[in-house]
Amino acid sequence: MRAFLLLAGACLYFISARAQQNYDASLIPQPLLAYSSAVIRYSDQEIEVKDLDNTIYHIKEAITILNKNGDQHAEIGVWHNKSCTIRYIKGAVYNSAGKLTGKFAEKDFEDASAASNSSLFEDSRVKHYQPAVIDYPYTVEYEYEVRSKQTLNFYDWEPNPGTGVSVEKSYFSFTAKPGFKINYKEINSPNPVEISTNKEGLKTYAWHLGNLKSVKYEPYSPDASKYLTMVKIAPEKFSYEGIGGSFTNWQELGKWIYDKLLLNRDKLPDETVANMKQLTAGITDPKLKAKKIYEYMQQKTRYVSIQVGIGGYQPFLASDVDQSSYGDCKALVNYTHALLKAVDIESWYCVVKSGSKKKSFMTDFASMDQGDHVILCVPFKSDTTWLECTSQTIPFGFLGDFTDDRWVLACTPNGGKLMHTPKYTAAANITSRKADLNIDAAGELSGTMITKFGGTDYDVRDSFIDEAYTEQLKGIKAAYPISNLDIEKLEFTKAKSTEAVTTENIKLKAREFASLNSGKYYFKVNLANRINHVPDEVRNRNTDVYINRGYVEEDEISYTLPVGYHSDKSLLNKSIEKPFGKYTVSMQVNGQHLVYKRHLQMNDGTYSKDNYQDLVDFYQAVADADSYTVALVKNN
Repeated sequence: MRAFLLLAGACLYFISARAQQNYDASLIPQPLLAYSSAVIRYSDQEIEVKDLDNTIYHIKEAITILNKNGDQHAEIGVWHNKSCTIRYIKGAVYNSAGKLTGKFAEKDFEDASAASNSSLFEDSRVKHYQPAVIDYPYTVEYEYEVRSKQTLNFYDWEPNPGTGVSVEKSYFSFTAKPGFKINYKEINSPNPVEISTNKEGLKTYAWHLGNLKSVKYEPYSPDASKYLTMVKIAPEKFSYEGIGGSFTNWQELGKWIYDKLLLNRDKLPDETVANMKQLTAGITDPKLKAKKIYEYMQQKTRYVSIQVGIGGYQPFLASDVDQSSYGDCKALVNYTHALLKAVDIESWYCVVKSGSKKKSFMTDFASMDQGDHVILCVPFKSDTTWLECTSQTIPFGFLGDFTDDRWVLACTPNGGKLMHTPKYTAAANITSRKADLNIDAAGELSGTMITKFGGTDYDVRDSFIDEAYTEQLKGIKAAYPISNLDIEKLEFTKAKSTEAVTTENIKLKAREFASLNSGKYYFKVNLANRINHVPDEVRNRNTDVYINRGYVEEDEISYTLPVGYHSDKSLLNKSIEKPFGKYTVSMQVNGQHLVYKRHLQMNDGTYSKDNYQDLVDFYQAVADADSYTVALVKNN
């Protein structure tokens, strides 16, 4: 009886959502307008698995855009390729009173390649459409249907797409024929799943929610999965590009990847195998052997992205990469694995979610769509070494902030296992700077400055370090808040060791660095890395404070002052210490020499929301100290 009532309730909700036709913005419940730039009036997302190679998605949504900040939510994008085809798209636009002002169809959509800049070729495309409306509020209603020829990955349900969007009604259903089993994970879902079976035996899993208020943006919030609603679905049995498989956990998924996507793709020409043995001849330490081979791979290959069909998940043959000398992350990892195998060094292909914001695989829920990048793990007896194979310059054993400190899936002959990549501590992520500078009687600055970037700061200059010298000069001038900066000499060196350090050596000049006014010189003593942005005040904060990555900044700047001048006010000396960070700054004058020292350390982690005001005050105090202006007055 209870199951029948649940099914009846779900059906009534669905009918009610479908029946929604009045898009008068004045009908939006007042609580849904707070902190909102858009309101989802209703959303229906239906997934039906008709067979292992036939999944139908039917999406229908209406969203009211309240102001300019919400325009991004009015853009409609429908991804497609040879395995995912669009059946139809249609929609309409309504004004603030809910009156129809226009219609659109698939012919009005722009069809563009979804390839990234680094791609040699991808078959993914996106049809997108942005209504040209500037009178707010307005409502966009659209509907489309796509057919996918795979059952490995399914759309997630994310009823609230982010901050600043509220939801009147949202419905999500997954229907499959008898025998097609799934696993699902509910994240912050206010209503549990409702499961029903019709007389034909089709099983439907349904979720719904309504009157969901906007989540306001809060600086230093944790990952959205900590506070936004999501439902993820994974199949137990599936087909992808004609390759079948099944899994219920990470071990089984990793085994499928190894057996179906990787097995026998690491064969190399006999000549290359012999070359690897000759290259490492005389090296007895396996780790040094691996380093030699890794550096060989870096010199030989270059990275390009190629995502076509099963190639989205399956690497090129190692022999093809050996011949062409290029490949995407999968291909280069598989190739490096093959090169190491040639000298009997074991390594594992590892799938990871990449990005500077750390995001781990869910340890309790296995699904293929949680990863988007591949790295290599070399499990030496003494330690485990991780290799990023897409960079030609990164040191052996260094990952950087793209894949550090997160759970990843290692695909081994015995199946998959979750492993954790190395964490770079605050102390390791250090930028240290020493400068020896002179200020002459005209206020001109001159001298040298050496800066070392370590840990995840190693690649902080990568946006221009490999560019022509003129572009390097432009990059450096933009990096420092020094007016009239003139670079007389600039050199970069990048360490090729696991202690990754980039060193920047500058000889500089800057006219009118110290300004002369009423017989006094004025200049900002911190000339390199001032904190300029202070987090906004947030009343009644809801989320914890999250600092994604810790780091340290150390500066020691020695100024030789103009002869006959001294500071006319007390020197800056300050110290602040909080659980999330520490800041100390000091100035000392000895004769004509002024020495400025600054130390800032931020500690990664999650802190109570009650600490947020302390964080704001901390940054404000640092910003004030970093903008300290020295005033020099002439000696009597």
